Amino acid sequence: MHALRAPTAVIADDERLMREQIIDRLKEAWPELSIVGEASNGREAIAIVQSQEPDIVFLDISMPGMDGIQAARALAGQVHVVFVTAHDQYAISAFEHGAVDYLLKPAEPERVALTCQRLRERLKQAPDPMNDLLAQLSQRLGTSGLKPREYMRWVQASVGANIRMIPTSDILFFRAEDKYTRVQTQSFEALIRKPIKELIDELDPAEFWQIHRSTVVRVDAVNHVSRDFRGKQIVHVKGSEEKLEVSRTFNHLFKQM
Repeated sequence: MHALRAPTAVIADDERLMREQIIDRLKEAWPELSIVGEASNGREAIAIVQSQEPDIVFLDISMPGMDGIQAARALAGQVHVVFVTAHDQYAISAFEHGAVDYLLKPAEPERVALTCQRLRERLKQAPDPMNDLLAQLSQRLGTSGLKPREYMRWVQASVGANIRMIPTSDILFFRAEDKYTRVQTQSFEALIRKPIKELIDELDPAEFWQIHRSTVVRVDAVNHVSRDFRGKQIVHVKGSEEKLEVSRTFNHLFKQM
């Protein structure tokens, strides 16, 4: 978080019109606030926050794949969170004493202005309140049993006639191929039957990024990103000659390119 410069924010909502409405309301209430990214689910929000390092993220609670609460857990300590909700009055009351704030859909100008005022005050303070916020949400919503999510650390895959246990830290990338998903390491490749759309939900979003509907790459395995003759972003992976294309949906991951 960077409170000494002009404040920045990311908007995450699976409904484009809702994102646009929140952005319009924010421009009215806080002209200095710069929107540096938009996301349609929790994983996209995490990727944008990690690449853009905004001060604030507005997270819709109900999003496909990874919801706002899960994304907030993954972003704990990195950014101030405002939850956006369409819940009924009982659920909304649970947020009213949250460490940051909530917005009720559709966002009313007066309510957005109040949220902006609270955020300005919070940006003047040093520590990020994410842990306190999540604890209060758990208590008030009756979800005190929630624990930090456990992500996949090993992959059981077929290598020839053998089954191998592969640590995710050894994996360069996953790539969908016909009915299988290829697991690529520096020294060998293996096959699993789990499709990419299921696999991505079990991988740590801080460790793996989806760059195409058929490709997931380990972030610290990326050597560099180039552009081909079509202007497409191409990921070059350490320890592999293979070039991985980035689809337009995930171009924001490498926005500086």
